[in-house]
Amino acid sequence: MGLPDFYDEGALVGVLTTQPLDRVLDYRAPEGGCHLGAFVEVPLGPRKVLGVVWGTGKGDFDAARVRSVIRVLDVAPMREEMRVFLRRAADYTLTPMQAMLRLATRAPGLSDPPSMRRIYRLGQGRPERMTDARERVLAVLEDHGGLAFTLKELAEMAGVTPSVVKGLVPSGAVQEEDSPRDLPLPHLDPTRPGKALTGDQALAAEALRAGLAKGGYGTTLLKGVTGSGKTEVYLEAVAECLAQGRQALVLLPEIALTAEFLTRVEARFGARPAEWHSGATMTERRRIWRMVGQGAAQLVVGARSALFLPFRELGLIIVDEEHDNSYKQEEGVLYHARDMAVLRAAICGARVVLASATPSLESWANVEAGKYDKLELTARFGVAVLPEMRAIDMRGEKMQAASWVSPSLRDAVRDRLARGEQAMLFLNRRGYAPVTLCRACGQQIGCDHCDARMVEHRLLKQLMCHQCGETKPIPTICPSCGAEDRLAPVGPGVERMAEEAAALFPEARIATLSSDLFGSARALKQAIEEIAAGAADIIIGTQLVAKGHNFPLLTLVGVIDADLGLQGSDLRAAEHTFQLMRQVAGRAGRAERPGVALLQTFQPEHPVIRAILAGDEDGFWRAEAQARQAAGVPPYGRMAGIILSGTQMQQVFDIANTLARNDGALRGIGAQVFGPAPAPIARVRGRHRVRLLVKADKGAPLQEALARWIAPLRLKGDLRLAVDIDPQSFL
Repeated sequence: MGLPDFYDEGALVGVLTTQPLDRVLDYRAPEGGCHLGAFVEVPLGPRKVLGVVWGTGKGDFDAARVRSVIRVLDVAPMREEMRVFLRRAADYTLTPMQAMLRLATRAPGLSDPPSMRRIYRLGQGRPERMTDARERVLAVLEDHGGLAFTLKELAEMAGVTPSVVKGLVPSGAVQEEDSPRDLPLPHLDPTRPGKALTGDQALAAEALRAGLAKGGYGTTLLKGVTGSGKTEVYLEAVAECLAQGRQALVLLPEIALTAEFLTRVEARFGARPAEWHSGATMTERRRIWRMVGQGAAQLVVGARSALFLPFRELGLIIVDEEHDNSYKQEEGVLYHARDMAVLRAAICGARVVLASATPSLESWANVEAGKYDKLELTARFGVAVLPEMRAIDMRGEKMQAASWVSPSLRDAVRDRLARGEQAMLFLNRRGYAPVTLCRACGQQIGCDHCDARMVEHRLLKQLMCHQCGETKPIPTICPSCGAEDRLAPVGPGVERMAEEAAALFPEARIATLSSDLFGSARALKQAIEEIAAGAADIIIGTQLVAKGHNFPLLTLVGVIDADLGLQGSDLRAAEHTFQLMRQVAGRAGRAERPGVALLQTFQPEHPVIRAILAGDEDGFWRAEAQARQAAGVPPYGRMAGIILSGTQMQQVFDIANTLARNDGALRGIGAQVFGPAPAPIARVRGRHRVRLLVKADKGAPLQEALARWIAPLRLKGDLRLAVDIDPQSFL
């Protein structure tokens, strides 16, 4: 017999709260009763906390002490499929249910009653007198595409006082209006015509539409070379989903990609979709959360956390650039959005489209095994052709000291500049230099809180730790030996590449694209638009430039260090290098002009480099799959990382050694335990980190064994343990 859908007043209900407790708590249903799945406010000690009615109460302690639910919130109850999704995601990732519920309620003010509020949005006027503070207010409003803010939100985001915002109202530069809370979103029209599709685009779009018409769960890998029009194809699937009256979700790996994509969606459907990412305002996040739950948001475009929104009728999930590392959440709840998208769709009978020019080996293997369908776009849109790929063997180049652009690449750039075309120099390192070294004592300047070297960011005039974000001014005196003017940058970052490019090509206009150089998404979007229009001759970029940007004048890509990703012990190093190099090369030659990609390498005979140059993607995947199968590692085996951390290194190691000795639960399923060993970055934010790695066969019940293994552990003080199922990073 199932759970009742409704609990009468006074009935015993079990409430799952967002608090770090290890159980569902018993309460009495409030006056008027409550539904299963209702969002409620309940007393917990002296506080009021958010919770969800999870089922019937256990009644396993003094009934006289059971308190009542304070009130039921005016939001749609959590659907059964969402509760199942959270439970199964928790079981898979070995995450406490309370933490999963926090993911599903990440909207501020859910308990606020509906009321009128005063909001501020961008107006048409301009103030007579412009100040820096006023500029910041208008920049925030422009950056957010006309969205509305409360006075407090807008002032805080712009870093000004509320009076600055108010001062912009009389001129009409900012509009002030009273608005009901949480207005419905504008209607998207799926019947509007899309762009004309080519032959293979039309076939792929029809296949996706047919899958949606058929109904039920299914996952399709949409593979297409860079520039082949994957977005236009899957927007046809979105149109079909909306026409059926169901909701769609498009996941993007980077907020930087959102603005350009939203413009394309608006052109296709006549209105902007809902946005869900860390750049959205608190007001907008609450509005979107509520509208999604009511079914009043047809399409959501967002980051990985959008998977946990309370969709009422989810019919389609698109995971764009599905291979991207940023889909793995590396802090708090450790989950992979691609895998969770497939899980959520399987539970609610939705379709999934995984789109990529360079799919992950996991998705490739699922296609090979018949679990996923595959659609392939083999031609670039219009007259564009794939770039020619060539290696520059750095062993034969005559390089000057402290230079990284080879004579061959330099000549190729000059040739493109003479033709009035753009060239890109790609290096996947932010900042000016990855290491600052004292030439007197040999000390490398490290972070005070982490075992990591600090990266020099010369344009920001500071050293930065890319692990914890700590910054300090660039010193002139060695903090170790006190020597003056003996500190030197070692190795290149994109800022240093820009410096070298300016010296080599003094007549060229140079633009540097790196995530840390732009204060807002608006500034980044504007820079990309200007470069695409021809405002720069040479683009210096990190992996940010590999993702979805179209530069029509760009015909040459020079990869400064194609060997960089091949270093280290990461089992996915070859895969990531292959994906990144193919995607970066794909930036070249996207219009009528043929492109060339030149890879500077000291290992031109390396299998990965050879596969990249030959364009032999299937050959690469088969070789990589064979190697992983032989090693019994994902996707042909199972892995879990156990990360123990604390402020006292010996304590952490003692606990880790205790775990390693008592591994009977794991040996029982044939799993192996490696370690403990210090993590490659052994200290982050002052906490010492020790890792164990568990490896098991593909079909082994790993989560169950891990749960039994760590259950007896009692962590005291500030000791913490995290379990990472299917780790992507081994840092």
